[in-house]
Amino acid sequence: MNQKQKHDIKRKMAVLKHADTTTNVSKTCRYFGISRQTFYNWRNAYKGKGEIGLINSKPCPRNLNLRTPKHIEEKVIYLRKTYHFGPRRISMYMERYHGIKISSSGARYV
Repeated sequence: MNQKQKHDIKRKMAVLKHADTTTNVSKTCRYFGISRQTFYNWRNAYKGKGEIGLINSKPCPRNLNLRTPKHIEEKVIYLRKTYHFGPRRISMYMERYHGIKISSSGARYV
């Protein structure tokens, strides 16, 4: 656990303790500048997992299997830098001259 995570947990614990002492969630949320939904998310995470539940985590792991293959990415970047093609033109060019099907949004995200 790094220093930033410790500081974040300490802040969230302060919010939860303040709510326990005042017994008024609305005033606590107003005082700390958070929404009630955020407060209840923190409280449920604390009840479920303890302090470990208060650590900010990414919502889901990155799925590298869905990533565009490296050789296609290199071609898309080359076309964009050299000829300044947009995503639609890149997708049409790749299909016509290279036989590679890539959507225009896929070309844009590369």
